[in-house]
Amino acid sequence: MLAFLIRRISQSVMVLLVMSMLVFVGVFYIGNPIDILIAPDATPAEYARAVKELGLDKPMLTQYGIFLKDALHGDLGNSFVYNEPALKLILQRMPATMELAVTAMLMAVFIGIPLGMLAGIKHDTMLGRSIMRFSILGFSLPTFWVGLMFIILFSVQLGWLPSGGRGTTVELLGVPVSFLTWDGIQHLILPAMNLALFKTSLAIRLSRAGVQENLQMDYVKFAKAKGLSNTRIIGLHVMKNIMIPVITVLGMEFGGLIAFAVVTETIFSWPGMGKLVIDSIGVLDRPVIVAYLLITVTMFIIINLLVDIIYSILDPRVRLGDQN
Repeated sequence: MLAFLIRRISQSVMVLLVMSMLVFVGVFYIGNPIDILIAPDATPAEYARAVKELGLDKPMLTQYGIFLKDALHGDLGNSFVYNEPALKLILQRMPATMELAVTAMLMAVFIGIPLGMLAGIKHDTMLGRSIMRFSILGFSLPTFWVGLMFIILFSVQLGWLPSGGRGTTVELLGVPVSFLTWDGIQHLILPAMNLALFKTSLAIRLSRAGVQENLQMDYVKFAKAKGLSNTRIIGLHVMKNIMIPVITVLGMEFGGLIAFAVVTETIFSWPGMGKLVIDSIGVLDRPVIVAYLLITVTMFIIINLLVDIIYSILDPRVRLGDQN
């Protein structure tokens, strides 16, 4: 276990270093943020002063070296737009994104897994085929289009749910959350449904495949021969075995929910990290862009590590020290 953790940490440091360099270089060559941020009628002296104040007058490698030195002390730079620490801006928006991602994943698990198991048990029936058609739609339809359709149907036509924003929030352990107020729940439903659609389809397909595979195994035939009911066989034995790959894949996909909530947050004006980084890209706010990507990659790394550990607990045959 110790060797595994050391190897993963060293790999993670290299990933963060390479990613930060690629993003830094990419944003550097895309354009000069001063051209966007400064007034068009600014004098050459004002332009030069703004460039110097933001540290953009130095060569790229020098700027990157300064960034790395400050990053080792937890300073990812100040936003060019807000003139506040980029890390602070990201952390302020993180609770909203995490709340949306966790809600979407819970929807995917509690809707997708039962539907997938049902589709696996009744795979030759109209119900089973209908569930699989739904999963195909979930994979095929673009997230932005589904989000717009949700707004048109549930907000504009029916007037059931709000079309954007986070609604009323209350503090839970010092963190603002919206799921504890009715207004917040109403604002949360549509973006969470939109974000959960793809993962729900994935959970359906994984669960269905697992059920069909396990129903053909000898232990199920033996359990039936012992006289166990189908409900007990599926609910106790089959479900336990299919949960290992399902949890593994969905756990790794959770990082994708956080990273790719950008589209959903933009459509529904959800005040999370994704919307912040989209706004920052528009004005080439490099510190915020780099900070967002560093935090997102770090979360990916932590989630994957936790998934590996949970996987080894669920299946004792897996030994972390033997993994590459």
